[in-house]
Amino acid sequence: MATTGNKNINAKLVLLGDVGAGKSSLVLRFVKGQFVEFQESTIGAAFFSQTLAVNDATVKFEIWDTAGQERYHSLAPMYYRGAAAAIIVYDMTNQASFERAKKWVQELQAQGNPNMVMALAGNKADLLDARKEAKTFAQENGLFFMETSAKTASNVNEIFHEIAKRLPRVQPAQNPTGMVLMDRTAERAASASCCS
Repeated sequence: MATTGNKNINAKLVLLGDVGAGKSSLVLRFVKGQFVEFQESTIGAAFFSQTLAVNDATVKFEIWDTAGQERYHSLAPMYYRGAAAAIIVYDMTNQASFERAKKWVQELQAQGNPNMVMALAGNKADLLDARKEAKTFAQENGLFFMETSAKTASNVNEIFHEIAKRLPRVQPAQNPTGMVLMDRTAERAASASCCS
């Protein structure tokens, strides 16, 4: 969730996508301005933070870069639960990666925060021309779409800035989901007496 205070916004952001899509490269380019040609696969998840000034607010992203391997899929809900934003990243040179991105969008729509700002990032744009199918999918699912390249830094900062601009309009859920626990110790004490 995004929490606000005096125009300071803390926002949990999660990156999801297939293995090799470039999630880690995208976040490393955004946070550290670096690109590593042969990035090792993330194990579990990695955490980063980065602060942006947007209009009259300061947005601090708490970024969770998740592993793309299928064996880590069951851990993903732990990272996207309560997230204010998600970037679903796919490799523009790999159709299977795009199909997997569609599944991530469906999972977030079904189980994620209903007010989540979602972006679809077609990464590795330096290797291929734009794909119309991805733009159409993003429009049909209420996402905004950007082609990015962590290698050339194309649209990397812009995708995070666009998310930050959209966050202040996100309102926290009025009735958070979960279990309500009631304190019944007084009732138990009264009913636990002998011989009543």
